[in-house]
Amino acid sequence: MSRDAKEVVVVIGSGSIGLAIARRVGAGRTVLLADYREQAAAGAAERLRGEGYDVTTRVTDVSDHDAVEALAAAAAALGPVTQVVHTAGVSPTQASIERILHVDLLGTAMVLDAFARVVAPGGAGLVIASMAGHRESPYAPETEHALATTETSQLLALPFLHPDQVGSTVHAYALSKRANSLRVQTAAVAWGKRGARVNAVSPGVIITPLALDELSGPRQEWFEQVRKVSPAGRFGTPDEVADAAAFLLGRQSGFITGADLLMDGGVTAALRAGELTLP
Repeated sequence: MSRDAKEVVVVIGSGSIGLAIARRVGAGRTVLLADYREQAAAGAAERLRGEGYDVTTRVTDVSDHDAVEALAAAAAALGPVTQVVHTAGVSPTQASIERILHVDLLGTAMVLDAFARVVAPGGAGLVIASMAGHRESPYAPETEHALATTETSQLLALPFLHPDQVGSTVHAYALSKRANSLRVQTAAVAWGKRGARVNAVSPGVIITPLALDELSGPRQEWFEQVRKVSPAGRFGTPDEVADAAAFLLGRQSGFITGADLLMDGGVTAALRAGELTLP
Protein backbone atom coordinates (compact mmCIF):
# COMPACT_ATOMS: atom_id res chain seq x y z
CA MET A 1 0.00 0.00 0.00
CA SER A 2 1.47 3.35 -1.00
CA ARG A 3 1.64 6.17 1.51
CA ASP A 4 -0.60 8.32 -0.67
CA ALA A 5 -3.24 5.61 -1.26
CA LYS A 6 -6.78 6.91 -1.51
CA GLU A 7 -9.31 6.21 1.21
CA VAL A 8 -11.25 3.01 0.68
CA VAL A 9 -15.02 2.61 0.86
CA VAL A 10 -16.17 -0.99 1.13
CA VAL A 11 -19.72 -1.64 -0.08
CA ILE A 12 -20.94 -5.20 0.48
CA GLY A 13 -23.92 -5.87 -1.75
CA SER A 14 -24.31 -4.36 -5.22
CA GLY A 15 -28.07 -3.91 -5.15
CA SER A 16 -29.98 -0.66 -5.43
CA ILE A 17 -29.28 0.49 -1.87
CA GLY A 18 -25.59 -0.39 -2.03
CA LEU A 19 -25.17 1.52 -5.30
CA ALA A 20 -27.08 4.54 -4.00
CA ILE A 21 -24.80 4.71 -0.97
CA ALA A 22 -21.68 4.18 -3.07
CA ARG A 23 -22.66 7.16 -5.20
CA ARG A 24 -23.10 9.34 -2.11
CA VAL A 25 -19.83 8.50 -0.37
CA GLY A 26 -17.54 7.07 -3.04
CA ALA A 27 -16.41 10.20 -4.91
CA GLY A 28 -12.65 10.70 -4.64
CA ARG A 29 -12.22 7.36 -2.89
CA THR A 30 -11.58 3.80 -4.01
CA VAL A 31 -14.82 1.82 -3.89
CA LEU A 32 -14.40 -1.88 -3.18
CA LEU A 33 -17.67 -3.45 -4.27
CA ALA A 34 -18.28 -6.97 -2.95
CA ASP A 35 -21.09 -9.28 -3.97
CA TYR A 36 -21.94 -12.97 -3.90
CA ARG A 37 -22.60 -12.87 -7.64
CA GLU A 38 -19.67 -12.02 -9.89
CA GLN A 39 -21.90 -10.84 -12.73
CA ALA A 40 -23.87 -8.51 -10.46
CA ALA A 41 -20.70 -6.97 -9.04
CA ALA A 42 -19.21 -6.50 -12.50
CA GLY A 43 -22.35 -4.88 -13.86
CA ALA A 44 -22.67 -2.51 -10.91
CA ALA A 45 -19.00 -1.59 -11.12
CA GLU A 46 -19.33 -0.81 -14.83
CA ARG A 47 -22.21 1.56 -14.11
CA LEU A 48 -20.25 3.34 -11.36
CA ARG A 49 -17.11 3.62 -13.48
CA GLY A 50 -19.22 5.16 -16.22
CA GLU A 51 -20.19 7.83 -13.71
CA GLY A 52 -16.59 8.61 -12.76
CA TYR A 53 -16.02 6.40 -9.71
CA ASP A 54 -12.88 4.38 -9.04
CA VAL A 55 -14.20 0.86 -8.44
CA THR A 56 -12.74 -2.55 -7.84
CA THR A 57 -14.75 -5.71 -7.19
CA ARG A 58 -14.49 -8.88 -5.20
CA VAL A 59 -16.74 -11.94 -5.12
CA THR A 60 -17.62 -12.59 -1.48
CA ASP A 61 -20.03 -14.90 0.29
CA VAL A 62 -20.67 -13.20 3.63
CA SER A 63 -21.78 -16.51 5.16
CA ASP A 64 -18.23 -17.84 4.64
CA HIS A 65 -15.85 -16.82 7.44
CA ASP A 66 -12.70 -17.12 5.33
CA ALA A 67 -14.23 -15.10 2.51
CA VAL A 68 -15.17 -12.27 4.87
CA GLU A 69 -11.70 -12.22 6.42
CA ALA A 70 -10.15 -12.17 2.94
CA LEU A 71 -12.38 -9.26 1.94
CA ALA A 72 -11.25 -7.24 4.96
CA ALA A 73 -7.61 -7.98 4.18
CA ALA A 74 -8.07 -7.04 0.53
CA ALA A 75 -9.68 -3.75 1.53
CA ALA A 76 -6.86 -2.88 3.91
CA ALA A 77 -4.30 -3.64 1.17
CA LEU A 78 -5.90 -1.02 -1.08
CA GLY A 79 -5.58 1.84 1.40
CA PRO A 80 -7.01 3.20 4.64
CA VAL A 81 -10.50 1.71 5.11
CA THR A 82 -12.52 4.71 6.17
CA GLN A 83 -16.07 3.56 5.41
CA VAL A 84 -17.68 0.12 5.44
CA VAL A 85 -21.25 -0.39 4.24
CA HIS A 86 -22.90 -3.78 4.65
CA THR A 87 -26.10 -4.13 2.61
CA ALA A 88 -26.01 -7.80 1.62
CA GLY A 89 -28.88 -10.05 2.64
CA VAL A 90 -31.67 -12.38 1.57
CA SER A 91 -35.39 -12.02 2.17
CA PRO A 92 -38.07 -14.37 3.55
CA THR A 93 -39.39 -15.02 0.05
CA GLN A 94 -35.97 -15.70 -1.45
CA ALA A 95 -34.39 -18.13 0.97
CA SER A 96 -34.79 -20.88 3.54
CA ILE A 97 -34.62 -20.39 7.29
CA GLU A 98 -31.07 -21.79 7.32
CA ARG A 99 -29.88 -19.49 4.52
CA ILE A 100 -31.39 -16.41 6.14
CA LEU A 101 -29.68 -17.18 9.44
CA HIS A 102 -26.34 -17.83 7.75
CA VAL A 103 -26.40 -14.73 5.52
CA ASP A 104 -28.39 -12.11 7.39
CA LEU A 105 -27.47 -12.99 10.97
CA LEU A 106 -24.11 -14.78 10.99
CA GLY A 107 -22.78 -12.96 7.94
CA THR A 108 -23.37 -9.55 9.48
CA ALA A 109 -21.68 -10.60 12.73
CA MET A 110 -18.63 -11.81 10.80
CA VAL A 111 -18.43 -8.58 8.80
CA LEU A 112 -18.52 -6.53 12.01
CA ASP A 113 -15.75 -8.65 13.52
CA ALA A 114 -13.49 -8.65 10.48
CA PHE A 115 -13.65 -4.92 9.78
CA ALA A 116 -13.24 -4.01 13.44
CA ARG A 117 -9.65 -5.17 12.94
CA VAL A 118 -8.87 -3.12 9.82
CA VAL A 119 -11.01 0.02 9.86
CA ALA A 120 -8.93 3.18 9.94
CA PRO A 121 -9.01 5.64 12.86
CA GLY A 122 -11.81 8.09 12.23
CA GLY A 123 -13.59 5.54 10.05
CA ALA A 124 -17.23 4.55 10.17
CA GLY A 125 -19.32 1.51 9.39
CA LEU A 126 -22.96 1.03 8.56
CA VAL A 127 -25.16 -2.07 8.55
CA ILE A 128 -28.43 -2.05 6.66
CA ALA A 129 -30.80 -3.92 8.95
CA SER A 130 -34.62 -3.74 8.64
CA MET A 131 -37.78 -2.56 10.32
CA ALA A 132 -38.46 -6.29 10.71
CA GLY A 133 -35.99 -6.22 13.59
CA HIS A 134 -38.32 -3.84 15.41
CA ARG A 135 -41.52 -5.65 14.51
CA GLU A 136 -41.32 -8.49 17.05
CA SER A 137 -38.84 -6.95 19.46
CA PRO A 138 -37.84 -6.63 22.15
CA TYR A 139 -37.46 -10.34 22.73
CA ALA A 140 -36.95 -11.84 26.18
CA PRO A 141 -33.93 -10.28 27.92
CA GLU A 142 -31.95 -13.52 27.82
CA THR A 143 -32.59 -13.84 24.08
CA GLU A 144 -31.48 -10.27 23.40
CA HIS A 145 -28.38 -10.73 25.55
CA ALA A 146 -27.44 -13.91 23.69
CA LEU A 147 -27.93 -12.30 20.27
CA ALA A 148 -25.80 -9.34 21.32
CA THR A 149 -22.90 -11.05 23.06
CA THR A 150 -22.53 -14.69 21.98
CA GLU A 151 -19.18 -15.42 20.32
CA THR A 152 -19.76 -15.16 16.57
CA SER A 153 -18.57 -18.70 15.90
CA GLN A 154 -21.19 -19.99 18.36
CA LEU A 155 -24.13 -17.84 17.28
CA LEU A 156 -26.00 -20.41 15.24
CA ALA A 157 -25.59 -22.97 18.04
CA LEU A 158 -28.01 -20.98 20.20
CA PRO A 159 -31.02 -23.26 20.82
CA PHE A 160 -33.61 -20.68 19.83
CA LEU A 161 -31.89 -20.27 16.45
CA HIS A 162 -32.34 -23.93 15.52
CA PRO A 163 -34.53 -23.94 12.38
CA ASP A 164 -37.16 -26.07 14.11
CA GLN A 165 -37.44 -23.46 16.85
CA VAL A 166 -37.44 -20.48 14.49
CA GLY A 167 -40.45 -21.86 12.64
CA SER A 168 -40.72 -19.67 9.54
CA THR A 169 -38.60 -17.61 7.16
CA VAL A 170 -40.44 -14.45 8.25
CA HIS A 171 -39.48 -15.04 11.88
CA ALA A 172 -35.91 -15.97 10.86
CA TYR A 173 -35.63 -12.65 9.06
CA ALA A 174 -36.99 -10.67 12.01
CA LEU A 175 -34.64 -12.43 14.43
CA SER A 176 -31.69 -11.83 12.14
CA LYS A 177 -32.41 -8.14 11.74
CA ARG A 178 -32.89 -7.67 15.48
CA ALA A 179 -29.55 -9.41 15.94
CA ASN A 180 -28.00 -6.96 13.44
CA SER A 181 -29.05 -4.02 15.58
CA LEU A 182 -27.82 -5.65 18.78
CA ARG A 183 -24.50 -6.75 17.26
CA VAL A 184 -23.88 -3.23 15.97
CA GLN A 185 -24.42 -1.92 19.47
CA THR A 186 -21.86 -4.26 21.01
CA ALA A 187 -19.47 -3.96 18.03
CA ALA A 188 -19.31 -0.21 18.63
CA VAL A 189 -17.00 -0.96 21.58
CA ALA A 190 -14.48 -2.89 19.45
CA TRP A 191 -14.65 -0.33 16.64
CA GLY A 192 -14.21 2.46 19.17
CA LYS A 193 -10.88 0.99 20.26
CA ARG A 194 -9.63 1.81 16.76
CA GLY A 195 -11.14 5.29 16.90
CA ALA A 196 -13.96 4.29 14.56
CA ARG A 197 -17.76 4.19 14.74
CA VAL A 198 -20.44 1.79 13.53
CA ASN A 199 -24.21 2.20 13.26
CA ALA A 200 -27.23 0.61 11.64
CA VAL A 201 -30.15 1.80 9.56
CA SER A 202 -33.40 -0.17 9.69
CA PRO A 203 -35.37 0.72 6.55
CA GLY A 204 -38.98 -0.15 5.94
CA VAL A 205 -40.17 -1.13 2.47
CA ILE A 206 -37.69 0.38 0.03
CA ILE A 207 -38.53 -0.15 -3.63
CA THR A 208 -35.77 -2.37 -5.01
CA PRO A 209 -35.89 -5.56 -7.08
CA LEU A 210 -35.64 -7.56 -3.84
CA ALA A 211 -38.57 -5.66 -2.34
CA LEU A 212 -40.64 -6.17 -5.47
CA ASP A 213 -40.21 -9.92 -4.99
CA GLU A 214 -41.69 -9.56 -1.52
CA LEU A 215 -44.48 -7.24 -2.67
CA SER A 216 -45.64 -9.77 -5.24
CA GLY A 217 -45.29 -12.72 -2.86
CA PRO A 218 -47.68 -14.39 -0.40
CA ARG A 219 -47.77 -11.30 1.85
CA GLN A 220 -48.79 -8.95 -0.95
CA GLU A 221 -52.08 -7.91 0.68
CA TRP A 222 -50.37 -7.13 3.97
CA PHE A 223 -47.80 -4.93 2.28
CA GLU A 224 -50.54 -3.01 0.52
CA GLN A 225 -52.17 -2.44 3.91
CA VAL A 226 -48.81 -1.27 5.22
CA ARG A 227 -48.61 1.36 2.51
CA LYS A 228 -52.12 2.62 3.19
CA VAL A 229 -51.89 2.72 6.98
CA SER A 230 -48.34 3.99 7.53
CA PRO A 231 -48.10 7.70 8.39
CA ALA A 232 -45.91 8.39 5.34
CA GLY A 233 -48.49 6.75 3.06
CA ARG A 234 -45.87 5.40 0.69
CA PHE A 235 -42.80 3.20 0.37
CA GLY A 236 -39.24 4.51 0.43
CA THR A 237 -36.48 4.87 -2.15
CA PRO A 238 -32.81 3.81 -2.17
CA ASP A 239 -31.76 7.47 -2.37
CA GLU A 240 -33.50 8.18 0.92
CA VAL A 241 -31.56 5.36 2.58
CA ALA A 242 -28.38 6.76 1.03
CA ASP A 243 -29.12 10.18 2.54
CA ALA A 244 -29.35 8.62 6.01
CA ALA A 245 -26.25 6.53 5.36
CA ALA A 246 -24.20 9.53 4.26
CA PHE A 247 -25.07 11.30 7.49
CA LEU A 248 -24.18 8.34 9.72
CA LEU A 249 -20.93 7.74 7.83
CA GLY A 250 -19.96 11.41 7.83
CA ARG A 251 -18.32 13.73 10.31
CA GLN A 252 -21.63 15.33 11.27
CA SER A 253 -22.50 12.17 13.21
CA GLY A 254 -19.19 11.88 15.03
CA PHE A 255 -20.92 11.44 18.41
CA ILE A 256 -23.22 8.65 17.16
CA THR A 257 -22.11 5.04 17.42
CA GLY A 258 -23.88 1.77 18.26
CA ALA A 259 -27.18 3.31 17.15
CA ASP A 260 -29.96 1.98 14.93
CA LEU A 261 -31.92 4.50 12.88
CA LEU A 262 -35.44 3.27 12.13
CA MET A 263 -36.65 4.76 8.84
CA ASP A 264 -39.84 2.93 7.90
CA GLY A 265 -42.33 5.69 7.11
CA GLY A 266 -44.00 5.09 10.46
CA VAL A 267 -44.90 1.42 9.97
CA THR A 268 -43.58 0.45 13.40
CA ALA A 269 -45.47 3.38 14.89
CA ALA A 270 -48.68 2.10 13.25
CA LEU A 271 -48.05 -1.35 14.73
CA ARG A 272 -47.47 0.09 18.19
CA ALA A 273 -50.60 2.23 17.92
CA GLY A 274 -52.75 -0.70 16.84
CA GLU A 275 -53.46 0.75 13.39
CA LEU A 276 -51.74 -2.21 11.77
CA THR A 277 -51.53 -5.88 12.75
CA LEU A 278 -48.92 -8.49 11.86
CA PRO A 279 -49.87 -10.99 9.16
